Amino acid sequence: MISRHRRAVGIVLALHSAAAVAGLAPPWLLGTIVDRVTAGAGVATVDRLALAITGCVLVSALLSRYAQYAGHRFGERAVAELREEFVNRTLGLPVSVVERAGSGDLATRSSVDVATVGTTVRDVVPTIVIATVQLALLYGAVFLLHPLLGLAALAGLPSIVAVTRWYLRRAAPAYLAEGAASAELTETLTTTAEGARTVEALRLSDERISHGSTRIARLWSARRATLALRTVFFSVVEASYPLPVALVLLVGGFLFFRDAVTLGAVVAAALYLQQAIEPLDRLLQWTEQAQRGFASYARVLGVGMVPPEPPGRTAASRGERLVVRGARFSYTDGQDVLHGIDLQVQPGERLAVVGPSGAGKSTLARLLAGIDAPRQGVVSIGGCPVIELDPAERRRRIALVTQEHHVFIGSVRDNLAFAAPDASDEQMRAALVTVGADWYADLPEGLDTALGDGARQLGAAEAQQLALARLVLADPHTLILDEATAALDPTTARRTERALAAVLVGRTVIAIAHRLNTAHDADRVAVLADGRITEIGSHDDLVAAGGAYAALWHSWHTRAEERQPPR
Repeated sequence: MISRHRRAVGIVLALHSAAAVAGLAPPWLLGTIVDRVTAGAGVATVDRLALAITGCVLVSALLSRYAQYAGHRFGERAVAELREEFVNRTLGLPVSVVERAGSGDLATRSSVDVATVGTTVRDVVPTIVIATVQLALLYGAVFLLHPLLGLAALAGLPSIVAVTRWYLRRAAPAYLAEGAASAELTETLTTTAEGARTVEALRLSDERISHGSTRIARLWSARRATLALRTVFFSVVEASYPLPVALVLLVGGFLFFRDAVTLGAVVAAALYLQQAIEPLDRLLQWTEQAQRGFASYARVLGVGMVPPEPPGRTAASRGERLVVRGARFSYTDGQDVLHGIDLQVQPGERLAVVGPSGAGKSTLARLLAGIDAPRQGVVSIGGCPVIELDPAERRRRIALVTQEHHVFIGSVRDNLAFAAPDASDEQMRAALVTVGADWYADLPEGLDTALGDGARQLGAAEAQQLALARLVLADPHTLILDEATAALDPTTARRTERALAAVLVGRTVIAIAHRLNTAHDADRVAVLADGRITEIGSHDDLVAAGGAYAALWHSWHTRAEERQPPR
């Protein structure tokens, strides 16, 4: 980061160095005043030297002010670049990696960690460099006054060096652990807030409170560990500051009575050491802050160290037949969710996948879309493994729409343009009409209506329809609907599904069905249970067979009739 801004860093260091040099003059001038007064100089001499001291202080203050100004400008530019790079790296990751990391972890890295790195770049690095230069100049000035005074000035350094080495060996892992604990807590709070209604409905409040309390306890423990390190570190350092000043005064008194140094030299040496406490304190404090910064920087860079989504290859079109052969998949080693799935979906076919919750339907949808790769077996389209397709080509040919939808901050047009940047306003409006988004007609500014925080808020059903409108604009050949109309009421869902069916004629549609009227309309139905396809065939054939699907259909159909209002 620093190498990309060499000129700005050079200006910051030059200004700080000039301020440090200007700060060396006042102690020397004060020592000169002592010697001149001792020799019988008058008030005029003292006034001139005092005026020079005032001028040096003002020059040092002005140089420090502009050095900080330049440092903050450089730091903000560097942090802006870092945040943009972080977003680009995140967008380049496979979707499965981002989902496993969790929104709380990524939010912490992109906000807290990036801000901490910004402080490190803006303040810590220049401070450490400048404090080191200041200390070298101050101790060098004491040595120039007399070598024995210089040796006495080093009396406090052994204990400081020893405790600093002890601290640095332990600080990095401790601060990494604190950052991880903070991310876990953020993830817990985020997921609990997002699923608040589900938590209330399932009466999971006590469980979520217990889970959150456990994460808080971990963070509290991690912060106690870093606090314990700081307590030892700063206690030893603070106790080491008075020692060299006292020793310089003792040695200086001894040399003064032997006429080896002047009284002004002893005063100047003591003032130099007193002045050295401030940069030494800054150096050690910012060294502690640097550990936080480097730990945060490691977490930010860690995103870039995850292998990005491979470019794959753009396969020559050899058809759009989707084939699954012997597919097995597990989220954790040794525990398969899918067990040897075999399936063929012909181009233009409508296939419904039904089954109980936890059967593996959504997992199968992710494999078909190329988000996850099977542990064994292959999922291919047109003879090419889906996972090996170029990501852009894969998304052009296969689209997965789930019941979880995101409304981006921006206008309705911005939200639709993600799917088709070149789509006209007429095409966008037609897409909204196709999915039954009647609410669009009530928007005061049409496609320019702002959505998101602080603007027009869309409900779950409206957000789903917006996502389906994106789907119409994207116009993929193979479409996977994973309960994509779950948030819509039955009447709206049915109308939306019929409208989509009319638009998607000739395209391959695989629907994870929770409402069995979707299965009724499909060309074939696949029944998934315990990670295996137990039945497959047309709706009529499966009902006639009297198996699991028939029982599921009769049960659902009976409940649907009971829900019908009386005429």
